[in-house]
Amino acid sequence: MTDAPKKTVTITDDATGKSWKLNVASGTVGPDVIDIRKLYGETGMFTFDPGFTSTASCESKITFIDGDKGILLHRGYPIDQLAEKSDFLEVAYLLQYGELPNKTEKQDWVKHITYHTMVHEQLIRFYSGFRRDAHPMAVMCGVVGGLAAFYHDSLDIHDVEQRNISCHRLIAKMPTLAAMTYKYMMGQPFVYPQNSLSYAENFLYMMFSVPAEPYKINPVLARAMDKIFILHADHEQNASTSTVRLASSSGANPFACIAAGITSLWGPAHGGANEAVLKMLMEIGSKDRIPEIIKRSKDKNDSFRLMGFGHRVYKNYDPRAKVMQETCREVLAELGIKNDPLLETAMALEKAALEDDYFIAKGGPKSPPVFALIVPFFMMVLGYVLVKKLIFDLMDEVYDTTDALIVRYRDQEDRIALSNIINVSHTQMTNPVRITLTLRQPCRFGKKIVFCPVVSGSDYKSFGFTNAIADELIERVDSARQRV
Repeated sequence: MTDAPKKTVTITDDATGKSWKLNVASGTVGPDVIDIRKLYGETGMFTFDPGFTSTASCESKITFIDGDKGILLHRGYPIDQLAEKSDFLEVAYLLQYGELPNKTEKQDWVKHITYHTMVHEQLIRFYSGFRRDAHPMAVMCGVVGGLAAFYHDSLDIHDVEQRNISCHRLIAKMPTLAAMTYKYMMGQPFVYPQNSLSYAENFLYMMFSVPAEPYKINPVLARAMDKIFILHADHEQNASTSTVRLASSSGANPFACIAAGITSLWGPAHGGANEAVLKMLMEIGSKDRIPEIIKRSKDKNDSFRLMGFGHRVYKNYDPRAKVMQETCREVLAELGIKNDPLLETAMALEKAALEDDYFIAKGGPKSPPVFALIVPFFMMVLGYVLVKKLIFDLMDEVYDTTDALIVRYRDQEDRIALSNIINVSHTQMTNPVRITLTLRQPCRFGKKIVFCPVVSGSDYKSFGFTNAIADELIERVDSARQRV
């Protein structure tokens, strides 16, 4: 900010007629700022701005947002240009050092990050202390904070060099920790990073490869993954950033501060919004219910809220949404996904909202939920923005009949013929066992059903607690297919 030429504003107490003159500072872009640091000392009064909607808490040269115009700049560069022309590590370098790296700087930066992706072997034991069905954000809070127990040489936030080292380690190790969190939830062995892969490729490799077969990186998905990292790299003084700064103001180490930021990011009004959108779409269940949902969303007396439409900051259009839209189309085309029930519901909901006079009067959707779907289509845990799986983690009830399963989730129910099940798999390392059903034709809950069996008396309320019971289901499905 600059304060020359000198600008001031005067405030007057109408009750006493007394006035005070306050300095005004000007930023490179954006509105001027009234310096109120001496306000209480001179007037005996505070300002009241609980949402920080009119308050700047610090000077920053990193990110600028103009919500009214739909502008998002990182160090002066528009976000859409960075997503198109740069990769995530270039953007990370830009955010930290102020300029995009030249060729030599980038090679050195990428090498530093790449060779810090592995985590201390002892840290792997942390995961065994969590339940297999723990929320990934809960696990991430623990393991990221736990890094401070291993890297004692970079805990002093007042030391510039130590801050740099911690920054490198956090950027490098976050995808590794996130992938390990997902693998632990799935009951699969951890996959170590490969120095020959790019940042996004490494994340996909650690997430989805298994020792039993080679894993081929899909370049379309890797590039989409990289764009998602870029779009989530920074967003000015949001809740998680403010939480990290508040924690660091006590002198806490960088790993503890970032762990605090993850807890803030977890909330449905922040990073958890993607998960909230998915849950909403699952609750809607079918595009046939869209008129009912639109009507409820406009009823102030109804507790239902339409998640994923609009943003607290952007009053016109979220500039990240356009990039997400293009990326979504590329990924769907690459994967050949056309008739996914959840995607169809999201697109129908978006179309209905865009054409509704109520939403048009409010400026229309800024971040339609269809864009939020791009994330869970090809990755389950994001290094910083972790989302849950597209399929149901647990169905409420799965009842067995002679030739079908009756699946119930909340107040919805569907009948799945055994002959419609093309694959049954189950985790070997969870108790109770998790069974995954893949369907030929989707039911109202999608083409994949995941449930934990629970035995109830002599009838099957699902299929028991052991892998042997899952094997029995596999035999019955095979038998049903043969009959057909």
